[in-house]
Amino acid sequence: MSVREVESAPPEPGRSRAVLDLVLRVAGGVLAVLGGALSAALELLLAPLRVNGQLIGVAVLVAVVVNVLLGWFAHRVVARRWAVALPAVPWFLLVAIAGLRTDEGDLLLAGTWVDLAMIVAGAMTFAVVGFRQILAAPPPPPRLPVPPSTR
Repeated sequence: MSVREVESAPPEPGRSRAVLDLVLRVAGGVLAVLGGALSAALELLLAPLRVNGQLIGVAVLVAVVVNVLLGWFAHRVVARRWAVALPAVPWFLLVAIAGLRTDEGDLLLAGTWVDLAMIVAGAMTFAVVGFRQILAAPPPPPRLPVPPSTR
């Protein structure tokens, strides 16, 4: 056996699988963070939506549905109980920044019932999803097949 043959040996399958798993978890975490930011931006754009001059509050429904899905997605792809914080942190930051006035006096969240309901509903959604994920029982360990000779 020559030295060249040893150098070209393929990597261990367990090691490459672990690296791939880590890369996919990090990519999923990044997608969850981007999803939280996009969710907040979409909800802020929908908050002042009116039909016949009346606020319709579709941003509240979007906040609940999208935040539940983001919390589930983050938990599923990162496989950690704290993963719900990945989409929640950018969501909270953008909503908090939207409540501040600019030097020109512009304000994205003006304090209407839709704005307040969206903040409460979005925050409570992340809180409930995170609470459920943290308190959930850990999954059972995988069962190994019993060899036929020991039966």
